[in-house]
Amino acid sequence: METTLPLFFMAIMGLAMLIYVILDGYDLGVGILLHFAPEEHKDMMVASIGPFWDANETWLVLGVGIMLVAFPAAHGVVLSALYLPVAVMLLGLMIRGVSFDFRTKAHDARKPFWNRMFAIGSVVAATSQGWMLGSYVSGFREDLWTWAFNAVIALTVPAAYVVLGAGWLIMKGEGELQTRAVGWARKAILPFALGIAAVSIATPLISETIYNKWFKLPGLFALLPIPLITGAAFAALWHVTGKKSIIDAGYGWIVFASTVLVLILATLGLAYSIYPYVVIDRLNVWEAASATSSLVILLVGTLITLPAIIGYTIFVYRIFWGKAQELTYGA
Repeated sequence: METTLPLFFMAIMGLAMLIYVILDGYDLGVGILLHFAPEEHKDMMVASIGPFWDANETWLVLGVGIMLVAFPAAHGVVLSALYLPVAVMLLGLMIRGVSFDFRTKAHDARKPFWNRMFAIGSVVAATSQGWMLGSYVSGFREDLWTWAFNAVIALTVPAAYVVLGAGWLIMKGEGELQTRAVGWARKAILPFALGIAAVSIATPLISETIYNKWFKLPGLFALLPIPLITGAAFAALWHVTGKKSIIDAGYGWIVFASTVLVLILATLGLAYSIYPYVVIDRLNVWEAASATSSLVILLVGTLITLPAIIGYTIFVYRIFWGKAQELTYGA
């Protein structure tokens, strides 16, 4: 158990973060796109994410909670190095939460203000997450090239969320809103793809550990399917968003699914690259882990909590699946 429990919690933590990126990623993307939408579509856009967005953020709490309890040494290093971007992200998430509630109660004259604040909060949260990811991959180094690398990822993550959010709106929206969502997705595909390409090139240059994983045999062959499938996913994105007939035929879900596939592949590539480290080149899984007795207690809690979160998430998406309905408020 001393060997397997840390690996188990590393896998659960990574899975929780991936699910968070996908689920909260699309509603952050919708929030960013709110700024570009005409007033008549904004209520429908908010309605498309309204039943889900609180549940989506639960996965972030789970992932961070597991790091705190299962890997306290890594938690101390990571949050100490990322104190400022974490604080900025939380500020962005708070702005989103306040704006989401206040826009439903504000008079018509104030509603545009809260819509803008919701979009600003979404941009701030997404950009902060990108910077945090860049800092983590670069091993929290502080030099000009590392900051440039972090900045590229800080721009790539919002672009990914925009494509994801637009894909969500294609599935949930109809008519003009769906048409606009297709256009938004198509405009964001190129920055998203260029960002992924730039990060893929720069990452092995930033870290010698990752370079050895990527370009030495047999790792080169193990990773080869990832860029090939990623390229195919981007090709599918470009093709579908350029063919209205495909969207009209009911295959708009390909946009969302292709973006999810890219994010899953990127996560798998990152996991392969940094394993067995929790903090790259500093702490491996076993060095960072809590005592086995503590992990056993955490295991009991996780086996209770994780199915509850999964069940709740499935329940919410099953109940509110289908096209978004007009947003109405009680008296």
